[in-house]
Amino acid sequence: MFLVLTLFGTAPATAGPRSTRAARSAAQDTGTWQPPLSTRGRYIVDAAGNRFRLKAANWDGAQGSWTGSGSTDDPANHHAGQDSHGIPLGLDRAPLSQLLSDFQALGINSIRLPFSNEMIHTTAPVPDAAVAANPQLRGRTPLEVYDAVVSALTGAGFAVILNNHTNSSRWCCGVDGNERWNSSQSTQQWADDWVFMARRYAANSRVVGADLYNEVRRDVLDDPNWGLGDGHDWYAAAQLAGDRILTEANPNLLIVIEGINWTGLPVDGLPHGRPMLTPVRTLSNTLVDAHKLVYSAHFYGYTGPHHSGATGIGETSDPRYQDLTRDELYQALADEAFFVTAEGRHYTAPVWISEFGIGANETGTAARTWFGNVTDYFAGHDADFAYWPLVGWAGHDDWALLNYDTSGHRSGILDGGDWRATAWDRLMNSASRTGYVEPGTTWRMLSTDHGDQVESLRVRAGGDWDSGAYKAVCPDGLRLIGLAHSGGRGLCTDAAAVDLRAAGNSQTVVTDERYVPAGGDWASGYTKFQCPAGQFVIGYSRRGERVSAALCAPARATPNAAGRTVWFDRSDNRPADGAGDDFAYGAYKGQCAAGEFIASVAFTTRVGSAQGPAAVLCVPLPS
Repeated sequence: MFLVLTLFGTAPATAGPRSTRAARSAAQDTGTWQPPLSTRGRYIVDAAGNRFRLKAANWDGAQGSWTGSGSTDDPANHHAGQDSHGIPLGLDRAPLSQLLSDFQALGINSIRLPFSNEMIHTTAPVPDAAVAANPQLRGRTPLEVYDAVVSALTGAGFAVILNNHTNSSRWCCGVDGNERWNSSQSTQQWADDWVFMARRYAANSRVVGADLYNEVRRDVLDDPNWGLGDGHDWYAAAQLAGDRILTEANPNLLIVIEGINWTGLPVDGLPHGRPMLTPVRTLSNTLVDAHKLVYSAHFYGYTGPHHSGATGIGETSDPRYQDLTRDELYQALADEAFFVTAEGRHYTAPVWISEFGIGANETGTAARTWFGNVTDYFAGHDADFAYWPLVGWAGHDDWALLNYDTSGHRSGILDGGDWRATAWDRLMNSASRTGYVEPGTTWRMLSTDHGDQVESLRVRAGGDWDSGAYKAVCPDGLRLIGLAHSGGRGLCTDAAAVDLRAAGNSQTVVTDERYVPAGGDWASGYTKFQCPAGQFVIGYSRRGERVSAALCAPARATPNAAGRTVWFDRSDNRPADGAGDDFAYGAYKGQCAAGEFIASVAFTTRVGSAQGPAAVLCVPLPS
């Protein structure tokens, strides 16, 4: 759901859900794709390696619709006068079979399905009136209704992405108690709930993703952050939940991480703005499966790069997205989100615009122009997208793609007379990469800024290999190829090798120079943690800035050439092509070539000297 800060103002009267039109021939046939989904570079692919472009819409309601004041029993106190009863909207008005048929007519292939943590734990059944058009759902709890909706959607061939939208079942997104994943619960409880939900649908292969939290933003007193290591660190929380989902619940799910939606106070002269995905340039996520990460962002015309979307007292003078020229808008989209799709970076991943939209009754020239421009951009950049929202009540929510009256009659973008249809059809029918996507080269960052980042399942199975130190290990299938002189960052890749590591879980923790061969002093005067012959570095640890240990594993074949020394204690020493990009901004970095691996790490223990990695021994990959 879109962000409208109400700290100093109120949302525009037109700010409600969003809508769309039909382009039936454009979407991938919902019956042809093969789950599970994963990623290859900037693309999402199915189990056969074929591109699966998310052409999606948001079926909201299960996240809650109460606006936070007045009786919850009065529909007037719910968003757009629509009381969802904590379940997907429309089940009181149209049978599931009709809804699914209408969704297919739109041409979409996937559904973002919001829920609240409160919904998970609610034990009271929904009122019979909430499922009047689906009497088979009477007597069920909100979660059991959600189960039935998931089953029906996937049975019809749709991909379903679970979206933790709110903590409590109320309409978001302002200062409402749902600002952060842990606004009204602990991070532990939030992650536990995710494990529960991922396990619940693990047997349903068309449940393909976990969208971790919606529009992380400031509350009255505090901002979220990306990487500070405190209780408001969204980077760390998303990392924790993503890895727990993949290791404890369902290794097949895509992990969707949305950027930070808002920080600061919307007051002229004070810092404020919409970070979105910009922090990813210098601190990106690496999961235990390097091919499950998807980044996400939201764009609405009435918000802006530094505009919360509020009106009235406290509204700033910053431009909204709809106030920008086409070129300015396109630059903002690139800077805030789409830079992530550039290939060959440590942050390269698909970007899913999981919310955008506009009202069918919108008459403003600027807003209409924005919608045409933003859908043109998505079309031109082959973007994955999800319109907000999919379903609404007739006469209530003009942003919805499909509206239903109390008799179940449908109106909306499928039925003509909707000005949004031209832009929607152009987006749905836009040129798109299809077919098989070659795997390509993967680059991933390791960070020990505030603790461990052991992303190898094989290493995790062996327990703590350097107790008390901060440790980092590349995901299985990737090898360590770069290190920073300070700060504890590393770079992983699978360049020029499918998987360098031999079968089995054998590994060696190196804490001295016993494996440096006679006559093999490749970094004179420096301490060298060198792998045994035939092994390579897969991880490292540190105590403060000092190198603590190197973790080595056997290679699948013995290298047949000597190594070279790469120094980086006084300047960067990386390949000229910049492969992987800057994985340790502000620090000196050393990196082997794509066809090499790290066999040893050198550092100094001289008093007064930085004791981080100073050089690596780069050895050619075995032929």
